[in-house]
Amino acid sequence: MTDTDAEELAERVRDGDLRLYELEEHADADTAAAARRLLVEDHSGADLSTSGDYGFPAEAADANIENMLGAIQIPLGVVGPVAIDGGAISGEHYLPMATTEGALLASVNRGCAALNTAGGAGARVLKNRMTRAPAFRVADVAEAEALSSWVRDNTEALREAAESTTSHGELKEATPYVVGNTVFVRFAYDTKDAMGMNMATIATEEACDVIESETSASLVALSGNLCTDKKPAAINAVEGRGRTVAADVTIPRETVRETLKTTPEAVAEVNTRKNLVGSAKAGSLGFNAHVANSVAAMFLATGQDAAQVVEGANAITTAEVDGDGDLYVSVTIASLEVGTVGGGTKLPTQSEALDVLGIAGGGDPAGSNADALAEAVAVAALAGELSLLSALASRNLSSAHASLGR
Repeated sequence: MTDTDAEELAERVRDGDLRLYELEEHADADTAAAARRLLVEDHSGADLSTSGDYGFPAEAADANIENMLGAIQIPLGVVGPVAIDGGAISGEHYLPMATTEGALLASVNRGCAALNTAGGAGARVLKNRMTRAPAFRVADVAEAEALSSWVRDNTEALREAAESTTSHGELKEATPYVVGNTVFVRFAYDTKDAMGMNMATIATEEACDVIESETSASLVALSGNLCTDKKPAAINAVEGRGRTVAADVTIPRETVRETLKTTPEAVAEVNTRKNLVGSAKAGSLGFNAHVANSVAAMFLATGQDAAQVVEGANAITTAEVDGDGDLYVSVTIASLEVGTVGGGTKLPTQSEALDVLGIAGGGDPAGSNADALAEAVAVAALAGELSLLSALASRNLSSAHASLGR
């Protein structure tokens, strides 16, 4: 690529010979990106030289973005190493986190230190179901009931159709929900190491063809919002979506006092009055302090779909004093949508972050790497919850942000 190549390409756009999205048909991806920077700089007066100074070939992002002109660089750090006793990941691991929020990694790292003094955190994936729920129109509630019965009686035919589109995904359930003359069918898949939204969508479309050919129902929308994707939803909190994952730890009383500068009783009370009572009063779907912080930072670092932090924040934090006077804390995330193949996980920097955890690409057995990522995210969230609850209990939250949150 030369500056002249990019300038010539930009001039052809100005003259109306080309459109922005056609540039890759006439030049390599980096030249096309440079031409777009020139066009946007001329139009806006902005200097995009830093955005254009990215560390990987633009063609590596072909599947991830259209009209690329550069890359946004978010600071990447690590917390830990933290000891994890998981079903899919074990041992001591650094956890990669990308954020612009000062004090976040310091807080989570403090939580990791407390976890380590307790021997590490336990973590388990409890459920794995990626869902898509199309909406069908029928004549009336009688037809709605008939369609629901047909779906329940013909799950095997739907499974055969859905699984014909993928070599990895498995249809686990197809559950009908009726609202008047609308029937939603919530298809739930095991998508192995992929986050699986595209896989589930393609498979569900094939199953919908079977429903339309065998019943009187008409498909209105392939996604009927009962999935539920990228929106707060109680169904995700109850039934789960993606991975349902939990992490927990019992912190000795002395560690709570020395490392976290508070007491088990104080942490438990803050959790009850803030995370449980306060969240209930607010009508929140997430009963936690700031699980979204850890989820978002690890999502950005490892190439997950950032918009799905909405579901990833659907978590409940518990804290109680056990019979020995120690502090038990848990975080259960109902709908954590993660993958280690596909999407942003293939980008060079995000793939490196997955390598830090030792889980880039597909796992053996299939699904084990995505399970490991879910458990690592849950442990990061647990560390963050423990640290913030302790900061509130000891009344040093504002001073920490004053010194670190610049």
